[in-house]
Amino acid sequence: MADVNTTPLISKTAFSCPHCGAYTTQNWFKLRTDSYSEDNRTPMIPDEALAEDFRKANDIPEEQKKELVKWAEDMLSGKPFFESSSGNLYSAPILQNCNASRCYNCKEVSVWVHDKIVYPNTKIDIQPNIDLPEHIQKLFNEAREIADLSPKGAAALLRLCIQHLCKELGESGKKIDKDIASLVGKGLNPLVQKALDVVRVIGNEAVHPGEINLDDNKGIAIKLFGLVNLICEQMITHPKHVEALYGDLPEDKLKGIEQRNAKAIEV
Repeated sequence: MADVNTTPLISKTAFSCPHCGAYTTQNWFKLRTDSYSEDNRTPMIPDEALAEDFRKANDIPEEQKKELVKWAEDMLSGKPFFESSSGNLYSAPILQNCNASRCYNCKEVSVWVHDKIVYPNTKIDIQPNIDLPEHIQKLFNEAREIADLSPKGAAALLRLCIQHLCKELGESGKKIDKDIASLVGKGLNPLVQKALDVVRVIGNEAVHPGEINLDDNKGIAIKLFGLVNLICEQMITHPKHVEALYGDLPEDKLKGIEQRNAKAIEV
């Protein structure tokens, strides 16, 4: 499971790159604007023919030709990139609420509007616990896909994850609050109870007006992914590992343990 702290956030200078996945330094950039002239009032999107024209041109110095071909190829890629300019950029207006981050490792650029990545399409870098049932992993991954653009939607899906998880643990799966109470009555670890209630309450707040504004704090929604995995670890993964190791004990040892336990119960 990836560490929640690697998730891209606008308040960080290092996170998992949305392009290459490396956890590394990210350099931030302001975006300045430069209006198009009356002669060229709309953006120009070059085609492959323009790049080929640059390659074949005999009246352009070789170094300049390489730069033009590279520019055309970068434009054709459709990816944001940095282009040097001889103009006075300091006089150009800053496009507020828009920023760019560039990965130290792959040098690719990510574009942010307010606190969300709009390019490239991203998923929260937290994998579901492999011991979660397949249908719950599917919900978890759906939440990952929308978490950056809709923290409220992600929180609601994660609430649905624990609702299904309660059913897997033998509860009704209809009312989470009652299911948690039932699990508490069966000796549920208080830490797991708190994790379940955090996901339940915040998930409820996502769908009904409440005191927690996920639009203002995407980090809260992101932390819920880790809690769902923690719940799975405590309720499914750890018991599964213990049962597997216990089952590998020699038969005579297992019988001895059973006899010991039976005597203890009789007393």
